[in-house]
Amino acid sequence: MHGPATFAALLGLTRAASAIGDFWVQNDFCARVKGASDEAPVTYEDPVTKKKTTHGTADGRKACLHHCLTYTATQAIVAGLGARALGIRVHPGAAAAALALSFGTHYIADRRVPGHGLLEKLADKTGKTNFYRLASHGMNGAFHLDSSWHHGWETVAALIATSKATVR
Repeated sequence: MHGPATFAALLGLTRAASAIGDFWVQNDFCARVKGASDEAPVTYEDPVTKKKTTHGTADGRKACLHHCLTYTATQAIVAGLGARALGIRVHPGAAAAALALSFGTHYIADRRVPGHGLLEKLADKTGKTNFYRLASHGMNGAFHLDSSWHHGWETVAALIATSKATVR
């Protein structure tokens, strides 16, 4: 397997793992609370007990950290098992660097504190404010900008993981 094929395989594996980690592994609490701040607290209602709790900055950071850890672990497992099945040996240092990049960029994008989040600031600076705030007609601009952010960084991470990769 040559470099481009290895890259394509690793990108496909990490893209699939990203969707699994973001939508199947992430729990409801993290999804709702990860953007909470003291200035914009989030009230969470447990779907089973119906108990309501209010969460600020510390809980928002913890929820985002928990989500990013499970997200990155999902990528490591899926990409690791997939690479093994395909006969790709990923260098441990390259794998660690790729996963660290994925973790860090995911955290800074998903820590969406209203008025302070990186994606909202980037949207404002690039003229995408209206699209970021779009939440109608079956569209959610913040979701699409978030997804494209993750896809871009996953591509960089796959390039990093491909460096020094060999085949068995």
